[in-house]
Amino acid sequence: MKLSKVLKPLFFVVASFLVLLSGLFPGATTGFAAESKDQVVDVKAMTFNLRYKNNNDPSPHTWDERVPSIRRLINMEKPDIIGTQEVLFTQLQDLENVLPQYNWVGLGREGGNRGEYSAIFYKESDYRVLEYDHFWLSDTPEVIGSKTWGNNIPRMVTWAKFLDKKSNQPFYFVNTHFDHQSANAREKSAELILEVTKKFDPELPIILTGDFNAGPNSLPHQILTSDGAFDDLWETAQTRINEDLGTFNGFNNPTGGGPDRRIDWVLGKGNLTTNEIEIIDYQKNGQFPSDHFPVMADITLTYNN
Repeated sequence: MKLSKVLKPLFFVVASFLVLLSGLFPGATTGFAAESKDQVVDVKAMTFNLRYKNNNDPSPHTWDERVPSIRRLINMEKPDIIGTQEVLFTQLQDLENVLPQYNWVGLGREGGNRGEYSAIFYKESDYRVLEYDHFWLSDTPEVIGSKTWGNNIPRMVTWAKFLDKKSNQPFYFVNTHFDHQSANAREKSAELILEVTKKFDPELPIILTGDFNAGPNSLPHQILTSDGAFDDLWETAQTRINEDLGTFNGFNNPTGGGPDRRIDWVLGKGNLTTNEIEIIDYQKNGQFPSDHFPVMADITLTYNN
C-alpha cells in the first residue's frame, strides 16, 4: 500500500477532530480560520465658513438669498460631517429647516445662543454623538467668552466624539475659527489645540476643521503639523481638486485668492488616509453660497482588530 493512501484519510480524521474541538471550545483556534481584517470607516468631512448674517452684504449675497444655494451645494456634495464657522443662532434655525437630514452641536462664542457658532453638523442617520464640549482660545479656555491673546472678539473650539453607527467605531471631530487680526492669537490658538487634543483617546483618529485665517506657509500651520501632530490632508491626499485656488472668494473672486490664500483647512491625526480633497468653487449666476469656498475631504479611518 502506498504511503499517500494512508496519510490522506488520516489527514481528514485529524482535521475533523480539530473542527470538533473548535465547536466544543469556542475560544480555541485551529489555524484554519481566516485572519481578521482591519475595519475601515469612510467619512466625508467638510469645513465651511458660511458668513454671518448681516445687513451689509449686497444682493445676491444676502443670507436669505444664499440659503437655497447652500442647501443645493450640501445636497450635491453630501458631506457626512461639516465644521461650520460664523453662523448665528438664527442661521442655524434656517439651516435646520432646509437640511433636515443633519443635526448639530455647538454653543455661541459668548455663551448660550449669543454670538457666532463653530457648530458641527452631522448626518443623524449615520452618526451618534457620544460626547461633546467647547473651549475658548485664551489663557482661560474654560471661561466662556474669554480672550487674552490680543484678539478683540472671543474665539473658540467645538469638538465632538462621534460613533459611526454602521461599524460601531468612534472618532473625534474638532472645529474652530481663528482670529482674523491677531497673529499672536492664531499662534497660541494652534498651541492650545495641540495641548487639548493630546488628552483625547490616543487610539482614536481626529479630524480637525476650521477657518484658520492663515495660509499654508504660516506659523499656525507649522505648529499644527509639526512633530507628528496633525497632517494637512490637502498635502497628503491621493487626489487634489482645484489646486490653483484659495478658499476666500470675498463674494467676487472665483480664484479664492490663489493657493497662498488657502486659509480653510481639513487636518487629520491618527490612523487615517485621504482619498480625495477638493476646494468646492460652486457658484451660480454670479452668486457665491458664501464668501469662503468649502473644502471637503474623503477620509478613510482604519481600526486594527
